[in-house]
Amino acid sequence: MTEKPTVTFAKFAAPKKGSVIVLVPEGGKLGEPAAACDPADILPKIFATTDFNGKLAASVEALAPQGTAYDRLTAVGTGKVDGLNEEAWLKIGGAAAAAAKNATEVTLVADVAGAEIAAADIASIGLGILLRSYVFDKYKTKKEENGAKQPSRGKAVKFTIQCADPAAARKAFADAEAVADGVYLARDLVNEPANVLGPVEFAEKVRELEELGVKVDILTEKELQKLGMRALLGVAQGSVRPPRVAIMRWSGGKVREKPVAFVGKGVVFDTGGISIKPAANMEDMKGDMAGAAAVVGLMRALAARKAKANIVGMIGLVENMPDGNAQRPGDIVTSMSGQTIEIINTDAEGRLVLADLLWHCKEQFKPQFIVNLATLTGAILIALGNAYAGLFSNDDQLAERLAEAGNATGEKVWRMPLGPEYDKLIDTKNADMKNTGGRNAGSITAAQFLKRFVGETPWAHLDVAGTAMASPSSEINQSWASGFGVRLLDRLVANHYEG
Repeated sequence: MTEKPTVTFAKFAAPKKGSVIVLVPEGGKLGEPAAACDPADILPKIFATTDFNGKLAASVEALAPQGTAYDRLTAVGTGKVDGLNEEAWLKIGGAAAAAAKNATEVTLVADVAGAEIAAADIASIGLGILLRSYVFDKYKTKKEENGAKQPSRGKAVKFTIQCADPAAARKAFADAEAVADGVYLARDLVNEPANVLGPVEFAEKVRELEELGVKVDILTEKELQKLGMRALLGVAQGSVRPPRVAIMRWSGGKVREKPVAFVGKGVVFDTGGISIKPAANMEDMKGDMAGAAAVVGLMRALAARKAKANIVGMIGLVENMPDGNAQRPGDIVTSMSGQTIEIINTDAEGRLVLADLLWHCKEQFKPQFIVNLATLTGAILIALGNAYAGLFSNDDQLAERLAEAGNATGEKVWRMPLGPEYDKLIDTKNADMKNTGGRNAGSITAAQFLKRFVGETPWAHLDVAGTAMASPSSEINQSWASGFGVRLLDRLVANHYEG
């Protein structure tokens, strides 16, 4: 895969060579350091002959500009400088990464017509550069096409961001880079094909977090049977690949402080089981573990930046296959909680995995709250499309804090309703509940199902089916997998739960 770019910081100085990017506010006025990179007034001439006007994330370039030793001189628009938020600075960084193209050395002059950009905003530019630069191409082989060699992969790009206070920017960027590494990990996991990343292989990837000080426990099938996780095991029983549950613990807070907990659905491939899915687009079901991937990426980010909080991450790793041993519609299973579940549709499997995980997390760790992430329902796509993740919660404060973190990072959530009128839709005469309430309000009845396993613990469910995979390309992501949830939940922890 393409190596992650390096981002360094320096004081303003006219670059001597390489690719140069300057920031330009709406209106097209160059700041003094930016103007020093344009001795022949090349960019204003280009502005005058194009529709470039400094709008947010727009760009225009001059190749091998006369009178300089530059390979390329590019202007990237910031829009109106007053009131630019974090998401806007991320987009500016993403636009700069896109403008760099195949350059190996890039200088970005972060000056906007004399207005000093805060260190946190410089760090956001750097984070945007990293997020946009992610490429998953490890399975593309080197070959010649039409007699010409393809560009070599794996070449790292070096970005130098010139700014007013490099030391402050460098300090702010340290945490941002840790978060970027977590997003990269989540994207890598979701992008991997299911024949490479099964439950066992996924669990081994989780073990690598031990290098950062995360305590990792991997529960095998025998241990899950002993615990009574029969809802989770029922999903896995149709596959020859054994299930795993990975429990991650980061202890960065006070010794006796209750942890905060994050739980992820990790269905490494979902055929639908006996209730098999249509063939069209079934390949996308390699991404049905995006919730688990986000939890692993989050734990990496928190550990790398040494978060001052106690964190538990728990993921359930299974494969849902239509084997002769697979569970059937009409089967009744007893969950770890003791509650019984009638299986109406074996394609409503993620909630079965989460049911046992949520109960175990609640009982074992007594957390301050639990947030679970899951690519749970297609219904959430119908409701919200790809712009927002669905948020369901039994706690107003937790829901508000998630919405606040989502608005800040651009990983946005929209609260959906819960209520007894929806809860009764999953009642059944044959067991305590059934695993689907039918087509209507499908994402809500799925959330009502999960709610039955958290008791009084503050809890939020994020349905990320529309945001974690196959989401539209953006200024900061060109990958099929977005890594959605890592930045959102890191911000939740940073804002409210660190000592």
